[in-house]
Amino acid sequence: MNTAVEQKYNKWIIVLSIAIPLVVALLFGVNLRKLGYDVQPLSFLPPIYATINGITAVVLIIAVWAIKNGKRRLHENLMKFAIFLSVLFLGMYVAYHMTSDSTKFGGEGAIKYIYYFILITHICLSVIIIPFVLVTYVRALAQRFDRHKKIAKITFPMWLYVAVTGVIVYLMISPYYNF
Repeated sequence: MNTAVEQKYNKWIIVLSIAIPLVVALLFGVNLRKLGYDVQPLSFLPPIYATINGITAVVLIIAVWAIKNGKRRLHENLMKFAIFLSVLFLGMYVAYHMTSDSTKFGGEGAIKYIYYFILITHICLSVIIIPFVLVTYVRALAQRFDRHKKIAKITFPMWLYVAVTGVIVYLMISPYYNF
């Protein structure tokens, strides 16, 4: 495989990198209950999708260990699993916010600023990471491992940060959920 594979997927990378954040932002603003639909709040989802974020972080770390130890097939399978987990997280996150009222952070003082710093960087990087993950994956698919390795060195820490801060945000806001 070669650059033709990369070029073939470049349009999809651009489309998905724009469409996913836009759709999530639009759906985030839709509350089915407020629109009159008789749906139960999916209030059980936040600890599940926070756990998925934690599992994603562990999978990413193991995947890096695997490739550094010459276990290419294991690395490939773990990375596919990490992408699956991220898609699963996204679906649950959107479903929760479409059926439940947003939870306000109740902390005060310095912890409030720390929370919002972590939250804002988490959200910004969760948007920025989309094209990085897609490009990194396509470069591996195209067997352009030199280029894959270069971008993976940027993608990995960013994706790991998003996964870990997702757990931290959940832990910081969880005392304020109304179940």
